Amino acid sequence: MSTLESVHKLQARMGESIIGQESVVEQLIIGLLANGNVLMEGLPGLAKTRAVKSLAKNMDAEFSRIQFTPDLLPSDITGSEVLYTEAGQPTFRFEPGPIFANIVLADEINRAPAKVQAALLEAMEERQVTVAGTTHKMPNLFIVMATQNPIEQEGTYPLPEAQMDRFLLHVYIDYGTEDAEVKVIRLVRGEEDPAASAGSAGPVAQQVIFDARLEINHVQVSEVIERYIVDLIFATRYPDRYDEKLATWIRIGASPRGAIGLDKCARVHAWLRGRDHVLPDDVRAVAHAVLRHRIALSYEANADSISANDVIDEILKLVAVA
Repeated sequence: MSTLESVHKLQARMGESIIGQESVVEQLIIGLLANGNVLMEGLPGLAKTRAVKSLAKNMDAEFSRIQFTPDLLPSDITGSEVLYTEAGQPTFRFEPGPIFANIVLADEINRAPAKVQAALLEAMEERQVTVAGTTHKMPNLFIVMATQNPIEQEGTYPLPEAQMDRFLLHVYIDYGTEDAEVKVIRLVRGEEDPAASAGSAGPVAQQVIFDARLEINHVQVSEVIERYIVDLIFATRYPDRYDEKLATWIRIGASPRGAIGLDKCARVHAWLRGRDHVLPDDVRAVAHAVLRHRIALSYEANADSISANDVIDEILKLVAVA
């Protein structure tokens, strides 16, 4: 079985337990293959946690879940030095925290105070933590998938724009269709049967992900596509070049991480479709997830009920491929 077929198998298995959210499953796979962290947002009960658990369940990977609360401490995430007695002598030993896993689910990240968020984001960015002057590396396969609720703001600490920018993708989960909801009911009913999980296929090995990343590195991006990516980013920074109304909607545009993210995710999107080169459609397909958390909207946009998705839709209409 080829690397691509193995990844498609992983995607199909996830789709069996996450009914009606095919685009969400694909975006999680893209985040994993692009070696980036993912922020998931959606109303309660829309399978945000289940989606991450499904990914971990179908992979040969260590999974860790951190439930964020206002009383959480940074050491609860990173781990700490613990005093032990060996041969009658006191000694300190590092006890790793839940961040030391392959797939880390940071549930309701906006419920934790700033120091805890900073400790998590440092591990995400540097792929290491430093405790008592000693640096501890993350596993080779390491991804943080954080969730947050868009409606419950009481007792929360919203992530600043600079920290939001550290996430490669912002995946938004919405309600499924009526038919999908019927399938969800049947799926959950079937899972209550102890024999339902019998005979399930083995997990996908971590090496498949590493092999896939090597293949994705060889996906070609032409100068035309590179210029298209940069033009999209600059349209968020200088929207008045394209449309006066668009200029009134954007307060702050995307950072260079936005351009890097579009390049990475577009290459993954092309690879998943069996191509060795990126098309403009690949860039457009990932634009919303890469950019929606990197655009700060103006007061006028909020007053007119204009969302980041609406702004990106307009930019994709206005910016042409050179």
